[in-house]
Amino acid sequence: MAGRVLASATVRAVKNRRLIPSRAALVLTPAAVGRVKQLLIGKDDAIGLKVGVRQRGCNGLSYTLDYATEKGKFDEEVVQDGVRVIIDAKAQLSLLGTEMDYVENKLSSEFVFNNPNIKGTCGCGESFSV
Repeated sequence: MAGRVLASATVRAVKNRRLIPSRAALVLTPAAVGRVKQLLIGKDDAIGLKVGVRQRGCNGLSYTLDYATEKGKFDEEVVQDGVRVIIDAKAQLSLLGTEMDYVENKLSSEFVFNNPNIKGTCGCGESFSV
């Protein structure tokens, strides 16, 4: 599935806001849980959604979303409300304490990562630096 985009994602730097403490590396909102469940319907070979990070954009890094068919040795697994999200080993430090949301409006629908670790984002919110 290289080169294929499963869903779009926006990154928001969260300043002076503490997210709900959790043992999980990533916390999903009810809207994100619902969207992940929808994406997995009919995908019998997928065990969940995989979040990764790659070099891209004007600010350095961006998140990738794809179907997870297996959990790698060093990948982190978050299970919440019946959905599994696998976090690629390379993305774990940049995601720690992040809230994953799903936002829909008249013009777009996308996953949004509300991340307290980000030092800066590009104007469109697609890429970030830590």
